[in-house]
Amino acid sequence: MERASNLQNPGLEKTSGGWLNGFIGVLIFSGSLPATRLAVLEFDPVFLTVARASIAGVLALCMLWLFREKRPTRQQLVPLAIVALGVVLGFPLLTALALQYVTSAHSIVFVGLLPLATAVFGVLRGGERPRPVFWLFSVLGSLLVVGFALSQGVSASPLGDLLMLAAILACGLGYAEGAKLSRTLGGWQVICWALLLSLPLMVPLTWWLAPPTLSGITTSAWVCLGYVSIFSMLVGFVFWYRGLAQGGIAAVGQLQLLQPFFGLTLAATLLHEQVSPAMLMVTVTVILCVAGAKKFAR
Repeated sequence: MERASNLQNPGLEKTSGGWLNGFIGVLIFSGSLPATRLAVLEFDPVFLTVARASIAGVLALCMLWLFREKRPTRQQLVPLAIVALGVVLGFPLLTALALQYVTSAHSIVFVGLLPLATAVFGVLRGGERPRPVFWLFSVLGSLLVVGFALSQGVSASPLGDLLMLAAILACGLGYAEGAKLSRTLGGWQVICWALLLSLPLMVPLTWWLAPPTLSGITTSAWVCLGYVSIFSMLVGFVFWYRGLAQGGIAAVGQLQLLQPFFGLTLAATLLHEQVSPAMLMVTVTVILCVAGAKKFAR
């Protein structure tokens, strides 16, 4: 009976699939900042950025060749370049630099700003028009995050916070541009072509910036490099871009408000970082905001 209802309303089935794909993407992305935090303890942040892009780019090349994907049109190259600058280079590099100054638990709270950034770019680049109440919930969640960051005072790093804010803007633009392009090019194809577009630059930089010796690198650092390369840079985007294209950039983008909760859990369990009551309070409150934003997204 339920299946018959979905067949009669394919739009509902598509939207539900979008939220499911988006949720899987958020789960995968939640491990990115804790893994990056561990990796930059032993790898240079710039090397980590180009190395993860190179590894993911080689895998993307194999996928595109295996499935004999047609090349993007000339009109699609500029949006692909924006995606590459936002999520292949900008966000990974800026967060890796920021994590030299702040803990992953502190940086994860900034992810609460990402849904608002994604929604704004979804309006500017994707042509979406959420209802006014949607913006109330989205802005409220963002203000809570900013207020928490400011309340940390001298215990936090202003430079680290600025780098995280720049990373959020770059990522929001890359998400919105990629989701818009996914409607015509396909979800996994977008991130694969963006990675391939970056590959001619990333591979030489990886070789040039590689540490003189790898003998002192621990297993945990290699595992973290593998995670951010395969899952954060490629697999997560397969689900994420498909979810944004199916369910709407602004609407599904609000799922990112759940990411701090998952990320803080990982930071506390894997990195043994202190998660303060204030962090938990902010996280729970922005999770409540996602429910309101979802209701009024369209």
